[in-house]
Amino acid sequence: MAEKPVRTEKKQEQEKEKEKGGERRWDDGLIARRAAERAAPEEPPAEGTGAGEKSEDAEGFGGTYGGGLRTRLDALHELVGLSRTRVETDALAEAGRVLDEAAARQRLSSRHTVVALAGATGSGKSTLFNALAGVAVSETGLRRPTTSAPLALTWSEGAAGLLDRLGVPGRLRRRPLAGGAADADLAPLVLIDLPDHDSALTAHRDQVDRALGLVDAVIWVVDPEKYADAALHERYLRPLAGHAEVTFVVLNQVDRLGAEATELVLDDLRRLLDEDGMALGEHGEPGATVLPVSALTGEGVPELRELLARFVQERTAPERRIAADIDAAAARLRPSYVADGRSGLGERSREEFAGRLAVAVGAQAAGEAAERVWRRGAIRACGSPWLRLHRWYERKRWHGSTDPRLAVPAEDELTARQRVEQAVRIVADEASRGLPAPWALAVREAATRGAEGLPEALDELTVTLGDPAARPPRPAWWPAAVLVQALMTLLQLFGALWLVGQIVGVVEPGLLPPVLIMLGGIVGGPLVEWACESAVKGPARRYGQEAERKLAEAAAACGRARVLDPVSAELLRYREVREQYARVAGPRPSPRIVGAGGRGTGPRLGATRAGARLR
Repeated sequence: MAEKPVRTEKKQEQEKEKEKGGERRWDDGLIARRAAERAAPEEPPAEGTGAGEKSEDAEGFGGTYGGGLRTRLDALHELVGLSRTRVETDALAEAGRVLDEAAARQRLSSRHTVVALAGATGSGKSTLFNALAGVAVSETGLRRPTTSAPLALTWSEGAAGLLDRLGVPGRLRRRPLAGGAADADLAPLVLIDLPDHDSALTAHRDQVDRALGLVDAVIWVVDPEKYADAALHERYLRPLAGHAEVTFVVLNQVDRLGAEATELVLDDLRRLLDEDGMALGEHGEPGATVLPVSALTGEGVPELRELLARFVQERTAPERRIAADIDAAAARLRPSYVADGRSGLGERSREEFAGRLAVAVGAQAAGEAAERVWRRGAIRACGSPWLRLHRWYERKRWHGSTDPRLAVPAEDELTARQRVEQAVRIVADEASRGLPAPWALAVREAATRGAEGLPEALDELTVTLGDPAARPPRPAWWPAAVLVQALMTLLQLFGALWLVGQIVGVVEPGLLPPVLIMLGGIVGGPLVEWACESAVKGPARRYGQEAERKLAEAAAACGRARVLDPVSAELLRYREVREQYARVAGPRPSPRIVGAGGRGTGPRLGATRAGARLR
């Protein structure tokens, strides 16, 4: 019955545009958007002119959004981009939806505020809708459900794009009766009457759920019988507790209660909201507004209209709604970005990893072998011929085995490959300790990929560096020591020949001189060998340590390039997304001031509970 006046009024407006000679514009859905794009491709249409309107800055998140919200949206966009390959798609779906809805809302009218009326069957939602409109535009009655599709009420032009986004067809868009200054204050308001959220029809509930994700604010209409309904609190109010600043809870049908009963019901309703985690806007604090009304008698309706007028005149509801959506998305993403305690890879862990690789390549064993070879070379070069002959005999006797004191120690139970795998596993566990699950997994995967081929690379490294024990350098004093040792041997031979000559009678008898010469050679030879062995200990140790250091550093460099650098890159990426997450979960916009205590009805009835827990 109400469609005919609406169409007549629209037709009159179009005829007036023709008389003025201006260009005809459609303000309805997809046709308006395409017409606007064809008519003015260079210059975007003015704000509020139709469904295809765009804000001053449609790229990014500038334009109508404040600096703080724009920073959070940009940070969320960066966070999603940096996390696509690390965090599960389901966890990022809500963040992506918030970004899409924020961009879509920005492109539409910033002069309008979309407020939805939601409630259960029989709560008087449609009656309140008509009372706010000043005319019966929504069907009321005993038949349930009364409202089967969203019905829109607009006080000014330019909201067609918002209604298209909500899926409200043109036949369900209404205009209120002219109300003078009161209607002028409500000009930015777009009021939506939603189907019952507890409807037996699934399609109705789906419409409610979709619309609640798109509107700027919600007025929940409850009645004295269903205000404590578990479906309302568990399915809607509790999950949307973070949206308290854009939430109104209206206790309708107070005409059925006395003053004392109304006071008790309001107190119990506030208690339930507080248990839901929804902050209450009391004493100037930001939060939900609780208001008693009677749509049938008109009690409280003027106060609600005044409250809505102040609310929509502020034009901050869209930003507050998006900020609350970002808070909800950030809370859901928190386990994916916030670590337990201090995370990362410390210098001690890096050193221990390098030490394990050094053990795996046998750096210490190689250094000890180089030291032994150096010392063995000194003993062979400077040793007495008779002692060398004795050692040769002992080696033959033991089937070619070397001196047990100089033998290479037996290999440990773990092989080199097992040692490398163990070192990588330990450093991956240390680097991922305390990280959120997605990033801990990414760190372990980076370490595992780097460990592939690492044992072979270390083997090639040892071959490239060569065996430090193959050709140890000889100190400059070795020839002199060899010469002295040879002299000692010649003295022994000379003394022995002298004694033989005396025995044969070739040389004159004299036992003492040849004996002294022989003893000097016999004693001098071991003394020279002992002195050389003592002198070579320091250089041999330094040579072995240098060989160990070179091999350990080369193994550490290989492990760093293949394992530590990829792990560090993942940790750096996590720190970047952690900083972005901190910006996403940053400060909220300043609280709105609607009136005394955040409510338009004066002092609250009865005692109050603080319950203003900012989320």
